[in-house]
Amino acid sequence: MRTFLTLTLGIALTAAPLAAQQSVATSGSVTRDSANGTVDSATATAAKPSNLPPIQIGRLRANDKRGINVFEAPKEADVPFTGFRLGFGAAFTQQFQGLGQSNTAAPNVVNGANANQLVTLGHGFNNAVANAYLNAQLAKGIRVSMTAYLSARHHNETWVKDGYLQVDDSPIDFQPLNTLMQYVTIKAGHFEINYGDAHFRRTDNGNALFNPLVGNYILDAFAPQVGGEVYLHGAGALKGAFVMGGVTNGEEKGMVQKAAQRSPAFIGKVGIDHAFTTDVRARLTGSWYAQSKAANQVLFSGDRGGSRYYSVITNSTDETATAWTGMVQPFSGPSAGLHSAVLNPFLKYKGLEYFGNFERAKGKGASETATRTITQIVNELTLRGLGDDVYLSGRYNTVSGQLAGIANDVDVKRYQVGGGWFITPTVLVKGEWVDQKYVDFPVKDIRNGARFKGFVVEGTVAF
Repeated sequence: MRTFLTLTLGIALTAAPLAAQQSVATSGSVTRDSANGTVDSATATAAKPSNLPPIQIGRLRANDKRGINVFEAPKEADVPFTGFRLGFGAAFTQQFQGLGQSNTAAPNVVNGANANQLVTLGHGFNNAVANAYLNAQLAKGIRVSMTAYLSARHHNETWVKDGYLQVDDSPIDFQPLNTLMQYVTIKAGHFEINYGDAHFRRTDNGNALFNPLVGNYILDAFAPQVGGEVYLHGAGALKGAFVMGGVTNGEEKGMVQKAAQRSPAFIGKVGIDHAFTTDVRARLTGSWYAQSKAANQVLFSGDRGGSRYYSVITNSTDETATAWTGMVQPFSGPSAGLHSAVLNPFLKYKGLEYFGNFERAKGKGASETATRTITQIVNELTLRGLGDDVYLSGRYNTVSGQLAGIANDVDVKRYQVGGGWFITPTVLVKGEWVDQKYVDFPVKDIRNGARFKGFVVEGTVAF
């Protein structure tokens, strides 16, 4: 704990001069007399340089602080179309980890070594991760976006996460199409599927600004897939309501082999998001995902960024091969079917936010005869203040149900508490205390009586 406080204080002291510089406004934009070259301070107008990059491409979620509590991209044209535009962005994240761990599993001696002996953890920095963003406004209401992982825990090399086309206006000036596209959005390509709302609030590899804490959920629904989604947006009294239907290949990449083992995945979502006043906002969505078979089921194992908790509850020292430590991936690999649904309420009153995730998934592996059920419950509270520049947050996350090869139900429980400080709208430092326990795992399973706890401090930059 002393290390945690020392590191946090050091970051704060280092960042203080930046904050001070940010808070000092310039005395004004000056004018220069063309005749004698002198500055006319009397006609100088007050100005303050912005720390935010300008938004030049429409219907695109900002990568910085402005993207917090933004879910689906807005239907309304928020940026006037002035012709083709090209935009770039990036995000970088680094952690300092101070976790300890233990278990009560019976020894499993393999080649003279106990395979159930957890690796020894120390305090130190994890490898930095980074994203790159490329966006282009091709025409009015038509844009293309691409995200690349420049470095990730599972992929040290550059890895293209997604690339897709989004259409919100008709490319043809035909009145029936113009009218239709006032209510319809079409998304096609290789993209992060819109199952649930948690993927809008999670850490996406190098971009950690939208997650108030450090770790993502134990059961992490996140999967870029190839396909399309169509949205129907409400208007008038139904403004803020929407319905979405989509179909994808159900894989994380394009695949033409193993056709007999694969089937399309179908996605649906319905929701409403309404601001009653400037201080009160409520959102409720329900999502579902259905796939009859898959060569590799990726709904809960599609994140190539990996877990933020390095080397926990494992005997392996290979950080790449064990990139998802601390998570539960109940249906990865060849699948004989998966059906999942999630309900997400979001409530906001001034600076106080509540977000919930109530999820149930049923599926089985290709070699299994019985269907297994997994449930996840997440409750999260965040309190923001000082212009949303600082916040405190807490989360309780539980996963329970049946895992492959285990006869009885098991539970994984996690507590997270922490907070953060936006030094600028593009720079965030945050930290959390985490405590995760594994309950009712078999005595010969390395997770029997397992627990890890401690702190993680994270700094992230996104623009």
